[in-house]
Amino acid sequence: MAKTVGEIRFLLDDEERSLAGVSPTLTVLQYLRRHEHLTGTKEGCAEGDCGACTVMFAEPDGKGGLRRWSVNGCIQFVPSLHGRRLTTVEHLAGPDGSLNPVQQAMVDHHGSQCGFCTPGFVMQLEAGRQSGEMAQTGLVDWLAGNLCRCTGYGPILAAGRQVIVEDAGERTENDRAVSDRLEALMGDATLALNHDGQRWFAPESEDQLAKIYAEHPDAVLVAGATDVGLWVTKQHRRLETMIDVTRVRELHHLQDDGTVLHIGAAVSHRAATAALAAVHGDLGELLRRFASIQIRNSGTVGGNIANGSPIGDLPPALIALDARLHLRKGSERRSMALEDFFIDYGKQDRAPGEFVAQVEVPHLPANALFGCYKLSKRFDQDISAVMGAFRLIVEDGTIKDARIAFGGMAATPKRAAETEAAMTGAPWSQQTIEAACAALSRDFTPLSDMRASADYRARAAAGMLRRFYLEQTGEGLARLAEMEAVHG
Repeated sequence: MAKTVGEIRFLLDDEERSLAGVSPTLTVLQYLRRHEHLTGTKEGCAEGDCGACTVMFAEPDGKGGLRRWSVNGCIQFVPSLHGRRLTTVEHLAGPDGSLNPVQQAMVDHHGSQCGFCTPGFVMQLEAGRQSGEMAQTGLVDWLAGNLCRCTGYGPILAAGRQVIVEDAGERTENDRAVSDRLEALMGDATLALNHDGQRWFAPESEDQLAKIYAEHPDAVLVAGATDVGLWVTKQHRRLETMIDVTRVRELHHLQDDGTVLHIGAAVSHRAATAALAAVHGDLGELLRRFASIQIRNSGTVGGNIANGSPIGDLPPALIALDARLHLRKGSERRSMALEDFFIDYGKQDRAPGEFVAQVEVPHLPANALFGCYKLSKRFDQDISAVMGAFRLIVEDGTIKDARIAFGGMAATPKRAAETEAAMTGAPWSQQTIEAACAALSRDFTPLSDMRASADYRARAAAGMLRRFYLEQTGEGLARLAEMEAVHG
């Protein structure tokens, strides 16, 4: 293995820090509050839902500047700070105590009442101010990962609008200097921690990752920690060996060659959004509802697939698109259809020491129809009760090919084989859709749980298929026009 370093080196605002002798599963939130006594960052949920723990990371962008993003400090482990800058609410005011523009806007518009959630809102707004992305994303979507029980959000949104108008896209003057300092802190050594029997490796190449994982096949792979973080904060599990895949250069590959979109496993959901939306607009809309900005900044496409959740949002859509998965173990590589990766609940076709390297998403043929729908109790930041995705090839009024996949209906994301058979070769008509809806009951026997009953899921899945037909044929708009004409 390459030269290693056994301490976490980073900038806490403008001060250098070197952490050694701490558990690699210590969270950023715990570190700030217990070690630095910076208590502005709050713990509300300890699972990345409420946003009270929002802090800002920055790292060299490779162009002499900085890339900034917000994260949930409650589920980020401290090794993720290595080679990065950490900014908290305590670092925003000027040396003379003058308020930063976001803080001043919150004061001007009375955006704080009890104050518990305020630091998280301020940091999320500040991340948007410094990155210049808030106006493009939309203020409501930008703040969807921050919850407040007091204000009704109106004053906070007013403060956000003031920030967008006055400070969109502002950059600090010393970005290059900070970037140089961070690169010097990183040096040419790879992070490898060992504390009290817990180990953390952060390989920087795919070859290094393959070698380390082969030597430690029982290790937990960590990307954004949006799932693994909860193993620690909620389940109180002790993780012995962890491998951080987010430093692996090859896993950040994102390229569209005009025929296939290639997505490295460590590409974040946020980074993949525009490319997936270019494949089809419904994918962009799906990712807009995928958790929060903070989670999408951290969570990865590969992680969402590799954890094998039956209610993961992306797999059904990618299965309908006939996506392929590339895996590697040591020097051996193989590929498979994504649908074949999911074997049973909690079980995937992945051997010990084998990791997901890349996902390939084909472009839609010119004559293809596609749609995907997410159903959840809340619009923002909620797990799917049912996720449906549909891709059809229709020629001369006949369905030549059908790929239909659902999440939340079985132990794994799964294609609806009986439904597809009922549609293939049949006319593209309402009668065919009703026959396909009847076939759904032969494809799935969903369970009842806290998100939905089995009956509700079955009805919702059929409703999604009907919706797809109405949207694609325009009959839905025609019916709406008729209703408006009748009822005024």
